[in-house]
Amino acid sequence: MTGKNRMGPEADALDLGAVFRALADEHRRSVMTELAADHSDNERGCNSFDLPISKQTQTHHFRVLREAGLIDEIDYGNRKGIRLRRADVEKRFPGLLALLGAEPPGDTAPR
Repeated sequence: MTGKNRMGPEADALDLGAVFRALADEHRRSVMTELAADHSDNERGCNSFDLPISKQTQTHHFRVLREAGLIDEIDYGNRKGIRLRRADVEKRFPGLLALLGAEPPGDTAPR
């Protein structure tokens, strides 16, 4: 089944402030840490992330990440897929994903 790709801004339009605001939340940062550490860049289901929040709140967090330009969402109607925009993020903000990928899992709580 082919899904409808819901994309954020173009790579050249990624805004550092929007990216930092998206990463300021511990749940969104946790998602990005997992995605950055997995270099296969395969599409993942929204439910594949171990987030202790409601489905509605997960939807909000994925939308924020998409609008910041960090992920693409693929809408299949009854489910959504998530894919990291690794090339676009690396082009615009070199080293950001390496920092996220190096963060230990579960160590995304604010300090």
